[in-house]
Amino acid sequence: MMAGGCRCGAVRYTVSVEETPPIYCCHCLICQTGSGSAFAMQAMVAEEALQASGPIEAYRLTALSGAEAAHMVCGTCHTRLWNVNSARPGLAILRAGTLDASDTLVPRAHIWTRRKQPWIVIADDVPQYPENAPVAELAALLFPR
Repeated sequence: MMAGGCRCGAVRYTVSVEETPPIYCCHCLICQTGSGSAFAMQAMVAEEALQASGPIEAYRLTALSGAEAAHMVCGTCHTRLWNVNSARPGLAILRAGTLDASDTLVPRAHIWTRRKQPWIVIADDVPQYPENAPVAELAALLFPR
C-alpha cells in the first residue's frame, strides 16, 4: 500500500499495490507547463487500485489524439494528482511527486527528451526517447516479466 496527497493536505489517496510502481519522466511541453517544472514524474497504476478522499475536481479536456482525458486535482490547492484517459481504460497516471515516499523514486525511463531542459543530465543507463516511447517498449521497461 502506498499513500500520497495534495500540497494542502485536503486530499489523501492510497494505491493498493504490493510494491512501488515504476515511474518515468516526461519532458514534453504539456508536462512542463502542467507541472510548472522541467518535467513530470509519473507512475502508471490500475485505476481500481486508487482510492481517494477529499475535495477532488476533474479538469476535462480532449487530447490532440481525440481521446478524452480527466485530470484530478485538489479542489482547494489545485495540486494535480492523477489523470485518466479514454485511450487507456482502467489505467491512471499518478503524479509521482504527490506520493509520500517520492524521495525514494528512481525513474526507469525518460520520454520527450527532445524537449528537456538543457541543464538536465540523464544517466546513460536510463532509457530515453526523443518523443513518446513505443507503448510495448515502455511497458516492458516499466513492467518487466
